[in-house]
Amino acid sequence: MNSGISDADPIMMNIPPGIDPDLLRSFVMVAEGGSVTRAAMRVGRTQSAVSMQMRRLEEMLGQALLLRGPRGLSPTPHGLWLLDRARRLLAMHDEIVNNFRAPEITGRIRLGSPDDYALLWLPEILAGFAEAHPAAEVEVVCLPSSELLRCYEKGDLDITLFSGGNEQPGTPAESLWRGPLRWVGSATRPVHLLRPVPLVLSHIGCNWRIAATGALGRADVPWRMAYSSASQTGTHAVVLAGLGITVGLSVSLPPGLRLLGPEDGMPDLPELEIALLRHPGAGAEALAEHIRRGFAARPEPNARAA
Repeated sequence: MNSGISDADPIMMNIPPGIDPDLLRSFVMVAEGGSVTRAAMRVGRTQSAVSMQMRRLEEMLGQALLLRGPRGLSPTPHGLWLLDRARRLLAMHDEIVNNFRAPEITGRIRLGSPDDYALLWLPEILAGFAEAHPAAEVEVVCLPSSELLRCYEKGDLDITLFSGGNEQPGTPAESLWRGPLRWVGSATRPVHLLRPVPLVLSHIGCNWRIAATGALGRADVPWRMAYSSASQTGTHAVVLAGLGITVGLSVSLPPGLRLLGPEDGMPDLPELEIALLRHPGAGAEALAEHIRRGFAARPEPNARAA
């Protein structure tokens, strides 16, 4: 007898009854992000807990759902079939729950961040926060650290990330991350061999600029400022044109750029600290907690090689 319900109907999911929506949510996050670690950050669980959820789900369904490859985890054919239906089921589940549950966090939260941190860490953090607090509105302001701190002091930001060392002594900032700066140059043009070395950095007083010029000075490498830009996008554009070298974090680079190290004749750079300040308030504290978990779950910047 034909029930009249097609396979495409979101009500008919063709999966055994009793599957916890949290299992499906974690599966969707792993399948979409290719990583258990990133999924754990977004759902607010430990990496081992999410791995256990995936094993449990595969055991319940009797099929392998995820396959590890050179780019991380990807869905198997059975996993792709489930992924489509799990997304629809979760959308309906969340609509029902949100319709009957008053969100705990509402209103606008003004978040400041240097643009390079925003690109490396914030996408997953903000996605997880939006899932947990759908009625909250996050306004992101990207400026250099010194300007963000001025905005925060004036009350124009509720919470801000910034490069440590820009704050006034005694500022009660919370440290989130420490790691080395790295030299970044063109993948095709050996601009770093020029003397003086042409630099593409931010404004005078920027910690990254002080670190770069100080390292070259201590190594007796002559340099000149070729271009100045307040954003990482701006510095990368100039370096891609082969007009200078810059500094950045880890190995998250667009195509056409590469890291430079001692083997290229470049001196070591000091470590950088990323810190957090927030004003009192439920929204700011809720977002701060997601930021803390995000940095703890992925202590290295997004490693996407050139």
